[in-house]
Amino acid sequence: MSARHQPHHASNRASHQRQDGDATRPPASSSDTRELNRRMTHFDGHEAIWVFGYGSLIWKAGFPYLERRPALVHDVSRRFWQGSHDHRGTPQAPGRVVTLIDEPGAQCLGMAYRIAPQTLAPLDLREKNGYLRRVVTLHFVDTDDAPADTREQTAEGLVYIAAADNPAYLGDASLPHIAAQIAEAHGPSGPNSDYLLHLDQALRDLGGPDEHVTLLARELRERMPGTG
Repeated sequence: MSARHQPHHASNRASHQRQDGDATRPPASSSDTRELNRRMTHFDGHEAIWVFGYGSLIWKAGFPYLERRPALVHDVSRRFWQGSHDHRGTPQAPGRVVTLIDEPGAQCLGMAYRIAPQTLAPLDLREKNGYLRRVVTLHFVDTDDAPADTREQTAEGLVYIAAADNPAYLGDASLPHIAAQIAEAHGPSGPNSDYLLHLDQALRDLGGPDEHVTLLARELRERMPGTG
C-alpha cells in the first residue's frame, strides 16, 4: 500500500507564519477545548464514529476501537506548528506537535479509527490543548485488501485540528529552528524528539512518508547523533 504525497513549501503561507524569535514562546494561557467539542452534535445518535489520527494517534491509540484503517484526508497538510505544554513540553518550554493546515490539492495520510461514541470523551481530554473537532471525508487506502462490495471507499468522520487562533499555536519557523526546539523539549508524555521520530517511522510503515516530517526528522538526527 502506498499513498501519493504532495509536498508543500510552507514558507509561502505568510498568514500562518511567526518569526523564529516568537516560535518558542509559551502560550499566554491554556485553551481547553473540551466544552466546545462536547457541544458538537453532528454525530449524535450514531452507533459508531470514524476519527482520523495524523500524529501520535497513528502509532499510539490508547483507547478502545472497533476497527482501524489507513486513510487520507484531502486539501490539508500536516505541520509541526502547534505548541505542546501538556504532553511533549511544559508551559515554560513548550514542545511542538502536529496540526493540519488547509491546502487545496494536498492530502494527509493517517489512521482512521471506528469508535463508540463514549470514546470521544477521553479523546477530547487528550486533545484539549487547542484542538477542535472538524467533520471531514475520509478516503480509505486499503480498499484493495477486500472485495469492493464489502468495504467503504469513503466515510464521514472527525479530526482534531489546532487552528492558528488558539493560544498554544506557534506557527511556522525554519526547519532548523523547529528541530532545535523539539530536541530540547520534554513533557509528561516523554521527549518531544520521540514524538517526531515515532511519527516519521509510522508514516514510513504506512507507505506514505511526509516531506515535512521527514525533513524535520533528518534535521533532528543531525542534531542528536545516534537518535533513531
